Amino acid sequence: MRLSTIDFVIIIAYLATMIFVGFWMRNKAKRDKKSYLMGGKRLPWYKLGLSDASEMFDISGTMWMVALCFVYGFKSIWIPWLWPVFNQVFMMMFLSKWLRRSNADTGAAWLSTRFGTVGKGIGGAHTIVVLFALIGCFGFLAYGFVGLGKFVEIFIPWNNIEHLIPFTVAEEYRSHFWGVLFTLVAMCYAVMGGMHSIVLGDIIKYAIMIVACFSIAVIAMIHLHTGDGQVINVPDTWYSPFFSWTLDMNWTGIIEDANKKIQSDGYELFTVFFMMMLFKGIFASLAGPAPNYDMQKVLSTRSPKEASKMTGFVSIILLPVRYSMIMGLTVLGLLYYHQLGVADPAGTDFEKVLPATINQFLPVGILGLTLTGLLGAFMGTFAGTLNAAQAYITNDIYLKFINPGAPNKRIIGMNYLVGIIVVIIGIIFGVYAKDVNSVLQWIVGGLYGGYIAANFFKWYWWRFNANGFFWGMTCGIVSALVFLKIYDGLFLYIWPVIFLISILGCLVGTYTAPPTDSETLKQFYKTVKPWGFWKPVQQLVMQENPQFVPNKNFKLDMFNVVLGIIAQLCLTLLPMYVILWMELPLLITVVILTIIILILKKTWWEKLED
Repeated sequence: MRLSTIDFVIIIAYLATMIFVGFWMRNKAKRDKKSYLMGGKRLPWYKLGLSDASEMFDISGTMWMVALCFVYGFKSIWIPWLWPVFNQVFMMMFLSKWLRRSNADTGAAWLSTRFGTVGKGIGGAHTIVVLFALIGCFGFLAYGFVGLGKFVEIFIPWNNIEHLIPFTVAEEYRSHFWGVLFTLVAMCYAVMGGMHSIVLGDIIKYAIMIVACFSIAVIAMIHLHTGDGQVINVPDTWYSPFFSWTLDMNWTGIIEDANKKIQSDGYELFTVFFMMMLFKGIFASLAGPAPNYDMQKVLSTRSPKEASKMTGFVSIILLPVRYSMIMGLTVLGLLYYHQLGVADPAGTDFEKVLPATINQFLPVGILGLTLTGLLGAFMGTFAGTLNAAQAYITNDIYLKFINPGAPNKRIIGMNYLVGIIVVIIGIIFGVYAKDVNSVLQWIVGGLYGGYIAANFFKWYWWRFNANGFFWGMTCGIVSALVFLKIYDGLFLYIWPVIFLISILGCLVGTYTAPPTDSETLKQFYKTVKPWGFWKPVQQLVMQENPQFVPNKNFKLDMFNVVLGIIAQLCLTLLPMYVILWMELPLLITVVILTIIILILKKTWWEKLED
């Protein structure tokens, strides 16, 4: 254990601060339901954007991304398109303001603005969204829980603290001990202070992460560019983000286990992999955000215009900071690979590069700040996910079916109770989860695999109804989980089949039920103002109000999306080129980014509207 007294003091001071934040924000959160769950829809866009970015900066995902950067180099910037990361660009350009215009409190409540409250499939659509949201929340809680426990074990071995624990913990559950400990702290401030304390906690954590990430980048640059003038030993293609039909990255004679990882990942035919990611990613992005903390942040903004600004701010604040850490740790890992201890006769666990380099190369104080930031990352993600789960259970179950007229005091008490129950269930999920990757595959493949088709149609096709939504979601999720069980390969390659099954469910469900009533459709179209296949509804609206101006911004939105995705890639590459001091690529990246910013100022920023 390398943690010094100063490092321990930093970590403990942070945990104490988070508990204090919960108590401090408790009275503000107790004003009413919206104040507790959504900050009263009064928080400024930049605070919500920073909070949203903070919650995306998780331990498990960062360990995975450092491993990718180590093996794939600059080509690793494409692999997070599996999520896809560029969904933030689609939201920034048009989807966030569409979503916020509904003025709903949750994704399930939003369905009422699209499909109404009466009709075939309404109850099923509402139920499937609530179940999807809750299962997704529990899955993300388990995902963070498992990664956190394994992360802390590396820095605080059990034999160093065993004598301080007044009870016995079986070896297979020792990592879970840390997960439970930090989960309880996160629960404390999230349950007491609601969205107010979550946002403030995220801001404090992200300030710490900025210092830690940039410090790691500087340390890596010092090791790489001073003294003996060390070089990193990697394949030539490692330095280029561009690729041909195949990956063409050969680690033979350098680190043989990297070749094994490339083969096991299934990314060798990189163009095929890339096209599949792009195909899935575009539809996933057009479908809008899943009902989790990301959607709750959008719904919590003060206006549709601020919702767009908030989403755009996420990439700006997240990518340069996160990739300063990722590339910094990657460089240190490559320079000192043979002394990290991440390899054994069974192979190399590249996800250990992050904790191993942190443990060996960060000085006192910076080590404490980095660990505090990463632990805070877990707590922030946990708290945001917990808040989303509370919103669905309180709004869409308790207030809808059990006690619609509940007074404010009863609603706040229910939020406290729900928060505690959700944490207990999340811990149970985490204890029984096998590993980080199994949870990640289940969430991305199984759960989100069935989400896309139904949520794509709801925005762009007027005839799509609640019955189609229910059957599309159900067919998609069930088929995704079945294929996840029987298919032993990269799940991305089987996704088109699941997508087609889900589309079939959408179409059959839609045409076996009458259309959504015209008044609901007209109100939705006038309020949200989407583009797409809405002509029959548009005609009805314009018969009543000839002055109504339909949304004709499809081409402009798509143009902005393309520019936004390129800008997002530039923001990712920028710190990577700085750390390696690749001057010409850095200059080109800065020029491209500057041009895009100037164009988007005219085509997006100045055209923002509520």
